[in-house]
Amino acid sequence: MAYRFSIIAGLLFFGFSFLAFHLYQLQLVKGGYYLAKADSETAASESTAANRGAIYFTDNNGNTLPAALDQEFPIIYAVPTAIKDPEQAAQTFAPILDMPVSTLAKTFGKPGDSYELLVNKADPSVAEQVSDLNVPGIYADFEAESVYPLSTVASQVLGYVGPNATNNGQSGYYGIEGYYNSYLAAGNDLTLTIDPNIQIEAEKILDNLVTTNDATGGSVIVEDPTTGKILAMGADPSFDPNNYGASPIANFLNPNVQSVYEPGSIMKLLTMAAGIDSGKITPDTTYDDKGYVEVNGAHITNYNLTTHGPYGPNTTMTQVIEGSINTGAIWAENATGNQIYLSYLKKFGLDQKTGIDLPGEVAGNLSQLTPKAPQIDWDTAAYGQGVAVSPIELVSAVAAIANGGVLMRPYLNAALQPQEIRRVISTSTAAQVTQMAVDAVDLAQVANTNGYSMAGKTGSAYIPNPNGGGYLNELTDSYIGFGPTSDPKFIAFIRLNTIPVTSLAAETVVPAWQQLAQWIINYYNIPPDRTTADVIPNCHDLICGQ
Repeated sequence: MAYRFSIIAGLLFFGFSFLAFHLYQLQLVKGGYYLAKADSETAASESTAANRGAIYFTDNNGNTLPAALDQEFPIIYAVPTAIKDPEQAAQTFAPILDMPVSTLAKTFGKPGDSYELLVNKADPSVAEQVSDLNVPGIYADFEAESVYPLSTVASQVLGYVGPNATNNGQSGYYGIEGYYNSYLAAGNDLTLTIDPNIQIEAEKILDNLVTTNDATGGSVIVEDPTTGKILAMGADPSFDPNNYGASPIANFLNPNVQSVYEPGSIMKLLTMAAGIDSGKITPDTTYDDKGYVEVNGAHITNYNLTTHGPYGPNTTMTQVIEGSINTGAIWAENATGNQIYLSYLKKFGLDQKTGIDLPGEVAGNLSQLTPKAPQIDWDTAAYGQGVAVSPIELVSAVAAIANGGVLMRPYLNAALQPQEIRRVISTSTAAQVTQMAVDAVDLAQVANTNGYSMAGKTGSAYIPNPNGGGYLNELTDSYIGFGPTSDPKFIAFIRLNTIPVTSLAAETVVPAWQQLAQWIINYYNIPPDRTTADVIPNCHDLICGQ
């Protein structure tokens, strides 16, 4: 696919060059402009900033593709202080600009006004007519404006550039444009870690997933777990930064960093990591799965309302992950101890901002896990309900398992260096939890990829009711996985918002994740790291859980 982007880049360059050349040929008479500039400190040229720096994506071969760059467009503007006869000028220019005479007359007659933008991104032929008339005080010129050649691709990562009412200039809003606004406004280019090939494929898979399941939206993240480089990040619905005014403000927000959700059973990986690393359990520790837990007057069940028959009284912690057993996660948390468990969640960073270079990042919420909290709060947290995390926090936490127990800072600016935050769990614990997640993938045979050891975990969670507490009868489905586990090259996360309670992650996000994982493996040309003999052959209906 890389050659396609070379073609795209070439066509864009040719197109922009042709337009700039054509506009350059316009005989733009500027004598009156310079006179007005001498007469006014705020003449038109002073409102036009230096060209903004470009933003580039980088593919696997180091090739760059422009994601945001300045393009010069013709503008038509007035310097009212230089217009001798506002009424006559309005009569002349109204049919050319397709504007009411009264409106132009009012604009042209403003006393002491040295700049009024009349037409932005004017038609070149109209700009030429204005120049040919050579009327003092009404001019055509060029002005740079940010354009986004890939349209909606990675829009929440990029943000957009729009008017700045403070100085009649332009500023970056949201995303990279907002976070690095000062740097870009000074004309500096910025290269991101986003791989355009992975980004486009990830968004295509996500968009199809959202449409197929009639969901309200979704999100996707792909990261290099060993460095923290963000390779792809997207959300649905998105927006077109070339025409941001056509979208609601909510679409500008990046839900991967600016929102939190209850992650469901993905949390069980962290629950097991805490228990194993603290020495309280092992992957082979067993408990009696009765199918329910009674706590604080509540009756908590497994997702399918049954015991996991083949396991019964000798269910191992590995089988808890394989079958996504709620009661097993509760047992593991209880065995670990509440305060020890909380200390690990904090070490994984679930109540802290990750430090990703994007604006508006929010931290997860573990506030209900206090020493005085009822035990039910701790029990439900063990399987990912009653606590909230941002997707980027969750990806960073699970990436620490993939990275041998070390938490990395996620980042987008390719000029930054990988930054180790801290060791969360031992290398041995990370390897054991990874193998538990590999067994779950092999057993379910939905996310597995032939020839590769992949670790993953589903997460289905009820959505909190924003009006009055409790939960809605709707779910959020998500899946996270990494691989190949012998030398992880990527970790990928897919989330699907607001779907019927009857939906199963194994039938929605998991196949989508597998499709994305297979695509990345092919794109990176990653060699296989296992044989079919290493794979568990079958999955019992009762033990392939949520």
